[in-house]
Amino acid sequence: MEPLLQLDGVFCAYDHNSVVEDLTFHINKGDIACLLGPSGCGKTTTLRAIAGFESISGGTIELSGMQVSAPGHLVPPEKRSLGMVFQDYALFPHLTIQENVCFGLRKSSPARRQSVGARMLELVGLEQYAKRYPHELSGGQQQRVALARAMAPEPSLILLDEPFSNLDVDLRRRLSLEVRDILKSLGTTALMVTHDQEEAFAVADRIGVMNEGRLQQWDTAYNIYHEPLNRFVANFIGLGHFIRGKALSPELVDTEMGV
Repeated sequence: MEPLLQLDGVFCAYDHNSVVEDLTFHINKGDIACLLGPSGCGKTTTLRAIAGFESISGGTIELSGMQVSAPGHLVPPEKRSLGMVFQDYALFPHLTIQENVCFGLRKSSPARRQSVGARMLELVGLEQYAKRYPHELSGGQQQRVALARAMAPEPSLILLDEPFSNLDVDLRRRLSLEVRDILKSLGTTALMVTHDQEEAFAVADRIGVMNEGRLQQWDTAYNIYHEPLNRFVANFIGLGHFIRGKALSPELVDTEMGV
């Protein structure tokens, strides 16, 4: 299967200070992936580079087989067929919920805007709020509106920038599962960034753990938890403890607790 998104040896830098180094991964069509890591690890810069908001200093980014970023080459965001869900939702306060959802369909006919808007609102369970304004909705409802707006133009890829960080813990857990179900029901390819491993494990098919600008491991949630590739991943994921040991063979380790 040809990847929908491919990053190959990507570097990003600000004022000659490297922020992302030698980043390589791909996402297949219909998959949901997540970049997970602590603040300052480079995950949001990576997302912005994929969106076309940041240039890259090395490597290449391809979308649907077309190169969109390389040193000295940058396809603008509006030509990348991307949807974006921002951390603060970025809904237009002067537009109704229906108008917000249909914002990316301005070049479509009124009939299509009405049809797609109604379908998206029904999909996220907010059809009864079509005529209301953003300030009349809860945080969780606003997040679903932002997702509906991103999905309405049927982009090839949706990017989600810490989409649940402004919500309380219980709502965050519930909404993360709802968002996964919605994306999967449409077969939408998505990439999310978060520092919360519970969100990543709940939503993603593939998770990339990042630290200090480098990708530490790109794998399934199960493998990242049970087979971490290095000490950072093991320490960042879960609540593990480290003990000293001496390798006796590929299967045996001598520790103070025994072999």
